[in-house]
Amino acid sequence: MMKKNIPKAGFTLAKIAVGGAILVGLGMATMAYAQSKPLAVVDKIELDRYLGVWYEIARKPMYFQNKCGSNVSATYTLNENGNVTVDNRCYTQDGKLMQSIGEAFVQNPPFNSKLKVSFLPEAVRWLPVARGDYWILKIDDDYQTVLVGEPRRNYMWVLSRTQHPEQSVINEYLDYAKSVGYDLGDLIHTKQTVK
Repeated sequence: MMKKNIPKAGFTLAKIAVGGAILVGLGMATMAYAQSKPLAVVDKIELDRYLGVWYEIARKPMYFQNKCGSNVSATYTLNENGNVTVDNRCYTQDGKLMQSIGEAFVQNPPFNSKLKVSFLPEAVRWLPVARGDYWILKIDDDYQTVLVGEPRRNYMWVLSRTQHPEQSVINEYLDYAKSVGYDLGDLIHTKQTVK
């Protein structure tokens, strides 16, 4: 009668642990590589098509949105000096409307894919200080869904023209965000209800 070699449970678990560690290490190395590459923006944005209302579908946490509970939106309109007026709105957990008006300045005309946004008081908004990066990273041909971020990859938003886009579209944009180095472990899925 021949003896069968049966692997011991400890040895098998060790192999699984080593394999898991290798996979985690490869994932972290891939993310580190993606984060070390410069963040690419879309080739060109037609500002007139980009204007209008966008609904926030998902975001990474940002301090000035800490009180936002639902129905986050941004409305963009062209102002008289050629910049873009930004009207951000959301509702708090207890249903109060919060609104913040700012101005976006195109940084790379005529491509219009890199902007700086200021929420300083209007009288001093022209000063080139306290402006946040607003980079357009991915957008569909019909200007229905967009991924917006900034070069350090700390902040990111998925915006849509509708409050409830298809999940497959959301997944496509989130997968793209991951592929360019965003950590989505703290992602917030925005609650949108009809108001």
